[in-house]
Amino acid sequence: MPMYQVKPYHEGSASLRVELPTCMYRLPNVHCRTDNPAPATGHVQDYGALKDIVINANPASPPLSLLVLHRLLCDHYRVLSAVHTHSAVQRVPPHLLKCFGEQKQQPRHEYQLGFTLIWKDVPKTQMKFSVQTMCPIEGEGNIARFLFSLLGRKQDAVSLTLMDSWVDTAVFQLKEGSSKEKAAVFRSMNSALGKSPWLVGNELTVADVVLWSALRQTGACGAVVPASVQKWMGACENLAPFHTALQLLR
Repeated sequence: MPMYQVKPYHEGSASLRVELPTCMYRLPNVHCRTDNPAPATGHVQDYGALKDIVINANPASPPLSLLVLHRLLCDHYRVLSAVHTHSAVQRVPPHLLKCFGEQKQQPRHEYQLGFTLIWKDVPKTQMKFSVQTMCPIEGEGNIARFLFSLLGRKQDAVSLTLMDSWVDTAVFQLKEGSSKEKAAVFRSMNSALGKSPWLVGNELTVADVVLWSALRQTGACGAVVPASVQKWMGACENLAPFHTALQLLR
């Protein structure tokens, strides 16, 4: 005699129909909905707590590309910016402490993005986005890729591949390569810029930001630079984010 009986779920010849879930759980979309787009002023929909970007950078080698991207992010989000110095660093030039300019004092909840730069004696620039859960991202090029993605600009697969290739070129050939490798980079840049105003088509991308930063950091722009590259450098530095970052080297 069984202790209890359970009625069968499936009886007779009727077909068994079970509704299967299409997703284990849902996550909020971090972008604005297409049926309620953000205004052209850069205002985006809020999704809870402020998201913090924390970057550790060495004052001996300021990450110019990240400062350019900070300005571009400020055009799209309400950014709470701050600059600090790690206790192990004895001295930071005053202009680096003011690299974000004068900041308005507003309640924290009125901002969408936190951007904190800490001048610290680190071998490579480091970044955390979600400080509690995210592993750090290392390297100026990798961080620049992440920050540029926050701008939400749509790119096709070919453009994304070219952008990645140019960023790697800046990091491994222009900043760390031999004189022959650097000369090859100039030839490649001259060829690309002879076809379009920017390295990847008709719009500024992370490729332009990182290549420009590498040229300025290494002083390679003082060498014999092809005409197309010189024109491109001028176009970059005519933009306010680049012009402001450039002042940190003077």
